Amino acid sequence: MDLLFLLAAAFLVAEAQACPEVCVCVARKNYSRHIADCSYQDLHAVPAGLPANATTLTLSVNRITSLREDSFIEVSHLQGLWLSYNEINTIRKGTFGFLAQLKNLDLSHNQITDFPWGDLRKLTALELLKLSNNWLEKVPLEAFSTLKDLRSLWLNDNRLTILSEGTFDSMPLLSLLQMNNNPFNCSCKIWWLKRWLESSSVSAPEKESITCATPKDLKGHVLWRTLALDCRLPSVQLTYRSSLDNSVLHDGLSLLLDCSAVGKPQPEIGWKIQMSGQTVVINGPNAEEEEGDNLLADASSEESPGRFLVFRNGSMAISKFSKADEGIYTCRAVNDVGWREVSVNVALSSSENPADDLLQNDIQASKPRSKSCDKEELPPSEEKVVVIYLTPTGSKTTTNRGILWEPWLWGSWLMLFSLAL
Repeated sequence: MDLLFLLAAAFLVAEAQACPEVCVCVARKNYSRHIADCSYQDLHAVPAGLPANATTLTLSVNRITSLREDSFIEVSHLQGLWLSYNEINTIRKGTFGFLAQLKNLDLSHNQITDFPWGDLRKLTALELLKLSNNWLEKVPLEAFSTLKDLRSLWLNDNRLTILSEGTFDSMPLLSLLQMNNNPFNCSCKIWWLKRWLESSSVSAPEKESITCATPKDLKGHVLWRTLALDCRLPSVQLTYRSSLDNSVLHDGLSLLLDCSAVGKPQPEIGWKIQMSGQTVVINGPNAEEEEGDNLLADASSEESPGRFLVFRNGSMAISKFSKADEGIYTCRAVNDVGWREVSVNVALSSSENPADDLLQNDIQASKPRSKSCDKEELPPSEEKVVVIYLTPTGSKTTTNRGILWEPWLWGSWLMLFSLAL
């Protein structure tokens, strides 16, 4: 029994003493903390032989230049990792991915240009992230999407010119955000950030140093205070016409959806068609003709490149419209400020409840503003294209007034037109 006790004691002592010579390892049992301090040692790499039970690892003020996938494999239970004031310029993907208990990560004052943002998705316990004083030029929109517990984020003194709208939306506990001393490009793409700084409860110290670097006429202007940007969210309108003046379609004729949008800068128009069993997305024009009088003729041409033709003016022509083409047609207008879209549900009048299946799984669709009129029974050779309802939808704007809606007066006109039919 005594022998077993001595062996166990020897094992525990050996484990406690497992510490690189250049580090100081301290166990604070009252707080269940095991600290490995390897700072100020002129290290060029993360040392091997770190204690497996370490909860805090300090490697600040060294000369480490790179981090590998296995740099911290010995200390997977870390809660604090401090790497400030090194010369880190390379971090391999997966370096931090398995540190699921990590709460504090400090990589400030290094030379990082390409950070493995995907690793953050697994660091769901993270509360502090310091990336300040590096060479970062961009932050992906979804970079912090899983950091629900993050309270302090430091991005200051980098080379950031733009941040995407929504970058900070997924962090409900965020209370401190440092992003001063970045060369922001004050175009309409940054318009949302100005509004966010004005209205957010998140503390952003040194706001006076959040300034524009470009364009030249705005250089040095404080972003959040008096900067005036001539930017407008898109406004969208959607109308339709068929290849027959009376909108009664013989099977195989064409339908034209005219989508027009205004905003600053000028919006780009794309389309999404949700049909039974498939969704088609067209992000830009796939046809050359612009003249409205020729669009339907071009759609009916045998040389047409596809069923759905999108022209440079935003119009879409559906060649040889049939039951297979029934569905929700959505026009989206996008510019640097944001986006808005409007949808119209198109179906042949011979169909019974043609939109029911689509609406059940379509989060953008809303109930019709009025009940559809009873459809007149027609011979199979003559089928009407009926706009069943119109659903305008809009993105979240960057003002503090919430969602903005345009007056969709033309939607009422379409409903009256369908009723008249």
